[in-house]
Amino acid sequence: MVIKNIPALAEYYRVYLVDLPGFGALRRRRFVLAEAASWLAAWMEAAGLDKTHLVGHSMGGYVCLGLATRGPEAVRCLVLVATAGIAAGRPLFGHHVPFLSMARCAVPSFLPILAHDVVRAGPVTLWRAARDLLAGDVRGDLRLVEAPALLVWGERDHLIPPSVETCCGRSSRSRSLLVLENAGHVPMFDRPQEFNAALLAFLAGEPVGE
Repeated sequence: MVIKNIPALAEYYRVYLVDLPGFGALRRRRFVLAEAASWLAAWMEAAGLDKTHLVGHSMGGYVCLGLATRGPEAVRCLVLVATAGIAAGRPLFGHHVPFLSMARCAVPSFLPILAHDVVRAGPVTLWRAARDLLAGDVRGDLRLVEAPALLVWGERDHLIPPSVETCCGRSSRSRSLLVLENAGHVPMFDRPQEFNAALLAFLAGEPVGE
């Protein structure tokens, strides 16, 4: 994803890739989903970022949405990509088949990246993150977001289907929905050119999606 997205974005913006506690370079730290948004806010303050664009995918979208609702003054624009936490009510075992479908439909070149991320995080952190995400319900939080928001989904997302977006109560003019054709749960990898173009246009204040 970095290869397919970051170079295009870095031509116009300074891009930060943040590892949450429990993941990547911070794997040895304990992951607590309820504290992730506050941790991200503290990281932004330490990095000297007063107000910035936030882009989050899946669990990252959940965390960014939490920050946007609790600290709206820190968010310039919010981009939520296949955001987790809005399919409340489905038990953990109910995600097994969608997850397998997602893996089966994924672009082959993405599978090594997925495997690498799984190994780096470890089974305990992944289980805790999945459990906490499924227990959370942020379907109403989008109504509280003050910044312009863009929701991006893949048309073939089996894990968090695009239709789930209707639970968010998308009613403000400052919110838009973009569904990318022939893309799954990782649309920025499946359709990088379309994703990059839409993201740059949105951050520039141009209309995107519906």
